[in-house]
Amino acid sequence: MNPVRMYTTQVCPFCVRAKALLKQRGVAQIEEIRVDLHPAERDKMVSETGRRTVPQIFIGDTHVGGCDDLVALDQRGGLLPLLGATA
Repeated sequence: MNPVRMYTTQVCPFCVRAKALLKQRGVAQIEEIRVDLHPAERDKMVSETGRRTVPQIFIGDTHVGGCDDLVALDQRGGLLPLLGATA
């Protein structure tokens, strides 16, 4: 399974929703980068994605986007292949 990296904050309901969906799809480990605890990481996130909102989700080297993007990808049937899951 491809690694998942997610920029998050502690109190973000969209972050919670995205993590729950990923876990439902078999993701056991998410590298969580807390931009509320490490402001320099937010700057890095913005330079990588062009976006200031969390979550920002990467699967492998692919920037998926935010929670709504992740849900839409899943609904189109693209999430499991991107994860490399065999389901």
